[in-house]
Amino acid sequence: MAVSVRVIPCLDVDAGRVVKGVNFQGLRDAGDPVELAARYDAEGCDELTFLDVSASSGGRDTMIDVVRRTAEQVFVPLTVGGGVRSTDDVDRLLRAGADKVGVNTAAIARPELVAQIADRFGSQVLVLSVDARRITAEGRAAGVTTPSGYEVTTHGGRRGTGIDAVEWAERAAALGAGEILLNSMDADGTKDGFDLEMLRTVRERVHVPLIASGGAGKPEDFVAAAQAGADAVLAASVFHFGTLTVGQVKDALRAAGLEVR
Repeated sequence: MAVSVRVIPCLDVDAGRVVKGVNFQGLRDAGDPVELAARYDAEGCDELTFLDVSASSGGRDTMIDVVRRTAEQVFVPLTVGGGVRSTDDVDRLLRAGADKVGVNTAAIARPELVAQIADRFGSQVLVLSVDARRITAEGRAAGVTTPSGYEVTTHGGRRGTGIDAVEWAERAAALGAGEILLNSMDADGTKDGFDLEMLRTVRERVHVPLIASGGAGKPEDFVAAAQAGADAVLAASVFHFGTLTVGQVKDALRAAGLEVR
């Protein structure tokens, strides 16, 4: 039996509010996270992802409260990421009601963290978030090259690492990451469609579930991502600002002959 394509709204949470911008710039308020989560649950989303974009420890306490209140009202799986640096951070989020935890920057600095989280909590808990961008001609001229042509970035895509994005996704899966959230920093918030070439390239090398992120603008974009190998499709602004509903995305996937829940 075919595995259903999951539809996942993503909520970037800053100081207890959902925000959204383009390429992580120009953030604007998109509402209360608990209210939005309940709306998406009612629309039939398969999972929800919260990303904590608050840098302060006070922001972390706020996020724990948001997770706890959401888990009391919403019964689809909840992934929470942003600022996770240790297995104790994972433990706190799981105790607050998260089902999975996303890790990004800390895993780049300490790849052993991936194995530590998987060993303590199980691979199914760990989603590795990869913020990837294409290396431009300007970047190559400055000496930045990777075998795949894609580079892992940090700090909202503003800082390059020189790490090959495809090789990093493959390595993290081998270390124990249960899923890869592949976010195109070039496409993020543009509504011009997912980076299908990047999705196909990672799909060829990585055999854990792959979540496509960055660039969704119309129902056909989600279909194209699933056909390129994504097991799940994630979006933010098109859902938050009423461009699309979860139901419309599922209808498009279904019409294309893809299995949905």
